[in-house]
Amino acid sequence: MRNEYNNLLTMKNVSKAFTDKILLEDSDFSIESGSRIGIIGINGTGKSTLLKLIAGLIEPDEGTIVKGNNVVIGYLSQNMDLPEDMTLYNYVVTENARKLAPKDVARQKELAFELEGEAKTILQKLGFSDINAKLGTLSGGQRKKASLCCELLSKSDILLLDEPTNHLDNAMSEWLQEYLNKYRGALVMVTHDRYFLDLVCNKIVEIDHAKLYSYETNYEGYLQLRAERIESALSTQDKHANILRKEIAWMQRGARARSTKQKAHIQRYEALRDEKKLELDRDVEISAASTRLGKKTIEIYDISKSYGDRQLFKDFTFTFTRNDRVGILGPNGCGKTTLMKTILGVIEPDSGHIEIGETVKIGYYAQESKSMDPSMRVIDYIKDTAEYIRTEEGLVSASVMCERFLFDKTLQYSKIEKLSGGERRRLYLLKVLMEAPNVLILDEPTNDLDISTLTILEDYLDCFAGIVITVSHDRYFLDRVVERMLTFDNNGNITLYNGSYTDFFMEHEEDVFGNLSKATGNADGTGTKAENTGKEADVKPKYESTHALKFSYKEQKEYDTILDDIDKVEKDLEQVDIDISNNPTDFVKLNELGKKKEELLQRQEYLMERYVYLEDLAEQIANQKK
Repeated sequence: MRNEYNNLLTMKNVSKAFTDKILLEDSDFSIESGSRIGIIGINGTGKSTLLKLIAGLIEPDEGTIVKGNNVVIGYLSQNMDLPEDMTLYNYVVTENARKLAPKDVARQKELAFELEGEAKTILQKLGFSDINAKLGTLSGGQRKKASLCCELLSKSDILLLDEPTNHLDNAMSEWLQEYLNKYRGALVMVTHDRYFLDLVCNKIVEIDHAKLYSYETNYEGYLQLRAERIESALSTQDKHANILRKEIAWMQRGARARSTKQKAHIQRYEALRDEKKLELDRDVEISAASTRLGKKTIEIYDISKSYGDRQLFKDFTFTFTRNDRVGILGPNGCGKTTLMKTILGVIEPDSGHIEIGETVKIGYYAQESKSMDPSMRVIDYIKDTAEYIRTEEGLVSASVMCERFLFDKTLQYSKIEKLSGGERRRLYLLKVLMEAPNVLILDEPTNDLDISTLTILEDYLDCFAGIVITVSHDRYFLDRVVERMLTFDNNGNITLYNGSYTDFFMEHEEDVFGNLSKATGNADGTGTKAENTGKEADVKPKYESTHALKFSYKEQKEYDTILDDIDKVEKDLEQVDIDISNNPTDFVKLNELGKKKEELLQRQEYLMERYVYLEDLAEQIANQKK
């Protein structure tokens, strides 16, 4: 029977360290009935360690942990050790029945019968079709999903979930969010999925420098409260407070927030946004490094790819435009990564071809990072790519870039072998960015990255002068970064959708929960979105869909400043012409000025193209309001 006591577990004055790293120091924590707790913090700060302490898998160095009588704890870890020869059905049904009634064989049979229906439903939602498959035949992602199903069925008083959305596609994440909102036990989860934190959790616990900070609110409320805590502790604004303010401002504009928050609640945050102390400080934004991208980018012509009888995509044509922000969306196994590797040239299409512009320089962030030498120092790993990169603010050293990606001076001179798994993924991401690509291909960049790193990456992409192509199951990341999406169905068709993930979800909610099997056309059957011929994709994005037109967050920022940017370039061109006339015989100087003028002219051409596009979109938005 479920425990009825309000307080389920209490930690008092708990400390925990590994080798010379203190993860928790004199920390208090409690779990009550009905708690929905999200644990957040930079990778390596002890989030998984906190879950293991709650689960009783490790003991604290100091302090006490008291669990209520008969309280049952379920734990989904990041690393599963599953019995290879057991079937999926026996693992999620029979084993659960045995745990619930360990000494009563008759009751075990009754429980197995009761659990079977729900087990099959959950397994189907998580993408399993063969419940008799042996666990030893499953991939790592499938094993994580099998463990998730098992823990959901256990009906624990306290359910601990360590990154439950990793390996789930977007439809599965939406389903799990709904399931957990109805879960009767207490939840404690480590996740980077900010929509989960916002729409499921009622308490956020942050681990920061071995201390626990509790906020009785969801993620959006946490952002405000933490910003206030930082501002009260710091005499000057720092980069972390700046990132928090950016997220607050973005969430206020986000479609998901507008559709779920009460008007008065939104108005409070709008007032917060308009306060002078929360204005964005452009001087401390991260400048992105990239090489110049020419007019010809990546052009795809009628490519198809199959494996055996499975058609991943067929007759797909598409052209990426400069500064494109494209998300790739579809169920697990539909061919998203295969498409990215085909663009990279790692995989050959069965038919069709891809043309890559001469100036294109691709940076690829893979799901599995390349092997790292564990004996190498962090700073040397980055310097192997580049000691300096050129950004809009000038040359930036590898050390400064490390600091911006949360590797302080001490950590920079640590060996890679001392980094956590998440810290290694962050380091790998930084190495890709240090290559100064002008096309970024990101395959599940949000897996194993903490929220702080994700917000830094999103901030970086805001000013990245190039193309971003990403596969991600992180709905918040897609809404934050991409402006249009390529959506896969289960028949090898890829369709262009202009808009954010939330816009797409609102229009195709039934299709999303059906694994995006019908992600084309409108409800009335008219095909207002681009078909996979790619004809619409060859030009600037069209806005023909039935949903209301609006600027994306990035477009609004760009529109607000583009005239000033054009004016600055024109003034710089005037100054270059003056400098050229003042140095008629200094051929070294004239050569430098000539190159600078060419760069400015290219910048001017690009800005004028964007100005025409943004003005046209602004006019369409204004017309629809009349």
